[in-house]
Amino acid sequence: QVQLVESGGGLVQAGDSLTLSCVASGRSFEGFAMGWFRQGPGTERRFVAGISWNGGKIYYDDSVKGRFTVSRVNAKITSLRMNGLKIDDTGVYYCAASGADPPPTTPRWYGYWGQGTQVTVSS
Repeated sequence: QVQLVESGGGLVQAGDSLTLSCVASGRSFEGFAMGWFRQGPGTERRFVAGISWNGGKIYYDDSVKGRFTVSRVNAKITSLRMNGLKIDDTGVYYCAASGADPPPTTPRWYGYWGQGTQVTVSS
């Protein structure tokens, strides 16, 4: 069974940092781009960051540039380091895998999704 499992979410204060991890199982995602998306209450899933299969192409939403860092630890683990968290960063964070290159910024191009991990930033 193919799975992506996110972890590392939690309740933090504004200005704090968190690192999210996404672990793949059931198949190798070598050759796949990995993306991170955020979904707030009553909102659509929104692109946060994406990294190509070899790490050579990395994209961020403007709202997180300079604060978030996406990286591929190995073929099965992708991480998202989040510094200087803001209240607007609150939401459920999903990792996803896509066979497209460069990493897409729209959810429909991702065929595999994790179950999400909640990040809540308080003032």
